[in-house]
Amino acid sequence: MRVIGFGNFVKILTVILPIVAYGHPVLRETTSEVQPSHPGLDTLISNMWETMYQKGIGLGLAAPQVNHSLRLLVLDTHQVIERMSEEEKKESGWEKDPGLKAVVMNPRILSITEETAVEEEGCLSLPRIRVEVIRPVEIRLAYMDESFTQQEADFVGLTARALLHEIDHLEGKLIVDYLSPLKKKLMQRKLQDIVKGKAGAEYRMLYAP
Repeated sequence: MRVIGFGNFVKILTVILPIVAYGHPVLRETTSEVQPSHPGLDTLISNMWETMYQKGIGLGLAAPQVNHSLRLLVLDTHQVIERMSEEEKKESGWEKDPGLKAVVMNPRILSITEETAVEEEGCLSLPRIRVEVIRPVEIRLAYMDESFTQQEADFVGLTARALLHEIDHLEGKLIVDYLSPLKKKLMQRKLQDIVKGKAGAEYRMLYAP
């Protein structure tokens, strides 16, 4: 992010960061807690938003996906929920989900419901890969917002799923880890194509050194 000043007018220019591809070691690291003193934190968050919104590619983005091993993610499920009709929300089971747009730092899952649902998920680090993942339909989460103010709230539906997906990234876990050994074996060619830089993504990617 660059800040350019013209008299009393200040314009912030954000940077679109490359998405870390499957096979890069940072995606398998357990991330470190974010501290208020972390250098360039505001810049990183602004750039993460800009990266996530490019061409509408994602609902969420975790710091490891932009090569930062931090317990930090940005999320915007509100952009999907607000476009849905009441009938569509009911059909998907998301009628109780108002959506969320937030910076989430140092999240801790306090509780999950026994009720689960299966949905297909994609991942920016795994372009053109879709995996059916079973997740709880509701969670209670404690986290810090961008001002390092402690928050605690319940989330359901799409928002709960998206948060759990991104929190997986903070634990070094990917959607392909939910596959059975057989299904993962059948997907090996596609996974190796990503590792070799043949992801076919419509956005810039950072591959393993």
